[in-house]
Amino acid sequence: MEAARPSLTEDLAVRLARPVPVATRAAARLHLLDWLGCVAGARREPVAAVARAAEPDPFTRAALMGNVLEMDDVDRQGRLHPGPVLWPVALSAVRDEAGRGGAARMADLLDGGVRGYEAMISIGRMFDDHHYALWHPTATAGGFGAAAAAASVFGLTPAETVAALGNAGSVAGGLWRMRHEPVMTKALHAAHAGLSALWFARLARQGFTGPARILEGEQGVFAAMTRAPRAVADSAGWRLHEISFKPYPACRHAHPAIDAALQLGAALGGDAPIRVETYGDALRFCDKPHPVSAIEAKFSLQHAVAVVAAKGVPQLADFEPAALADFATARARVSVGIAADLDAAYPAHFGARIFVGEWVALAADALGDPECPVSRADLVAKLTALVAWGGLPAGEAERAVALVLDSDDDAPAAPLFDLVTRWTA
Repeated sequence: MEAARPSLTEDLAVRLARPVPVATRAAARLHLLDWLGCVAGARREPVAAVARAAEPDPFTRAALMGNVLEMDDVDRQGRLHPGPVLWPVALSAVRDEAGRGGAARMADLLDGGVRGYEAMISIGRMFDDHHYALWHPTATAGGFGAAAAAASVFGLTPAETVAALGNAGSVAGGLWRMRHEPVMTKALHAAHAGLSALWFARLARQGFTGPARILEGEQGVFAAMTRAPRAVADSAGWRLHEISFKPYPACRHAHPAIDAALQLGAALGGDAPIRVETYGDALRFCDKPHPVSAIEAKFSLQHAVAVVAAKGVPQLADFEPAALADFATARARVSVGIAADLDAAYPAHFGARIFVGEWVALAADALGDPECPVSRADLVAKLTALVAWGGLPAGEAERAVALVLDSDDDAPAAPLFDLVTRWTA
C-alpha cells in the first residue's frame, strides 16, 4: 500500500527544522526592534492601561500592546501582522527555557522568531479572499506562527511541532466584526493567537498530540474558513525577508496613498480636489471620509491623504481625536476609487495613484516594502520617536538598540526581559 503523503503541517515542520543563517538572524533583529518600538509607543493607549491593571506578566501585556498603534510589520500577500503575535511568544518561550536551566541566548530568541514568521506567513498566504472578508488573518494564521516560534525555542521534534501546529489550527479564529464597533478586540486577536499557541507548544513538549491534517483535512481549517485555498510556492530562503515595515501610524492599506501624496508635495496645496485611486481592499477597509476616533482616522484614506496635504509626513499626533477637526477641510477635498491595474497587482503589491489637477503620482509599492526598503537608521529613528511618544526616557531607545541590534548571537536574552517589564509597567 502506498504511504500517505505528508500533511501540509508535516511538510512545514520539516522546512522549519532547517538551520537559520546568520544573515536571517540579523534581519530578525530589525523586526524585533520594530515590535519593541510599537510596544513602547502604545504605553499611553487605553489598551495598555487595561493590560497593566489586568495582567501581571509583562509579556502578556506586551502581547496586547504591539498591534495597537497600527505601526507593526506586515506581510502583504498574507495580509497579516506577524511581529505582535510572535515576539512576545518567543520571549516567553526563552524565559521558560531559562527557568528550566536551558539556553536563553539571543540566537534562540531570533531563530524562534524566524521560524514563527515562516509558519505564520506560509499558512496565511494560503487563505483566500473569502477568508479575508470575514476572518482576521493575524489571528487565524497567528497561532500557527506562535506555535512554530515556541517549538523552535523548546527544541521540539518535527512530530511535536506538528502537534502544536495542529492544536493551534483547531482553535483558530478572529472575526472582523470588531472593526465595526469601538472596541479593543483587535489587540486581543494578536495576543490570544500567540499566547494560546505557546500553551500548545508546552503541552506538545510533554506528549500532547494534535491533528496533522488540520489545514487540508475534512472539517479542517480550509473547509471551514476558505472557498479556494491557495498553494504557496516552496522557498529556499526564509519568508521573513519578504516582510514590510510600516513607517506611518495608519493601516497599511493607507500607506501607498500616503507615499503617492508625499510625492506630490506642494502640488497638494490650495483647494483643488484630490482623487485617490487604489485597490479594492484599501477602500473596503479604509474608506472613511468622516473619522471620529483615532482608530477610524488610522483606517481612513481620506484622513491620511489630508494630513499629507495639510502638513506633510503623518505623525502619531495627527490621528488623535483632538487633531481630527484640524484636517476636516483637507479631508473634504479627497475622493477615493478603485484602479483596475492596482487592484490586479494586489496583494503582491500595495499601490495607489493620486490626481490633483494636472499632477499625477504613483506609488506602485509602499515605503517599507522589500521593493522600497527602509534602512537601519530609519528603524532606529522610528523606535526613538515611539519611545518618546510612550513617555519613556530617551536612553531607553539607545538601550534597546544595543541589546537588539548590537549584541552577539550568543549574548543572553535575559536583559530584554527586564526591558519589556519596564516598558509595559
